[in-house]
Amino acid sequence: MSIVTEKRLKDRSGSICELCGTDENLVVYHIPPNSKATPEDSILACKTCVGQIENPETTDLNHWRCLSDSMWNENLPVQIVSWRMLARLKQQDSLDMMYLDEEALEWAAATGENDDDEGKIVHKDSNGNILLDGDSVVLIKDLDVKGATFTAKRGAAVHNIKLVWDDANLIEGRVEGQHIYILTQYVKKTK
Repeated sequence: MSIVTEKRLKDRSGSICELCGTDENLVVYHIPPNSKATPEDSILACKTCVGQIENPETTDLNHWRCLSDSMWNENLPVQIVSWRMLARLKQQDSLDMMYLDEEALEWAAATGENDDDEGKIVHKDSNGNILLDGDSVVLIKDLDVKGATFTAKRGAAVHNIKLVWDDANLIEGRVEGQHIYILTQYVKKTK
């Protein structure tokens, strides 16, 4: 993450969470799936908001009352995250009030938040645990890495994974310093 991006986000937001308005525990959140870590595709958010965005099972409905304000933010990245959370929380009335042009709506819907549960892409490890961006996993078998000169060994830890948003069977991560794609059936989520 660039210091310039963080400074521009702090200037843009007045050094408060662009979602809930707190001034504590602020971090830069790069909006998946294709963030380039610029202010145009990132927001300044508190760790509480980011934690709940990345871990849907921890969602606290009361915390997200802030969406009634953040959905009207003038900055598109804030609108995108607000739209995704409103979709996750099934707040259809608020979604209907929001206006996003076609390109912005495509970006907002890119992670499948508004899809029916049947059509939603969900990444699961070999034990059926749901995988999320930023999780850590362990390989459960030796894997030959195509295009590389090494084998990813069983037990190797892969930290800060990235989900491949259009394929529930693939994640991205680094093994032995190499960026690789890994089939989810060969990983186990670590706690």
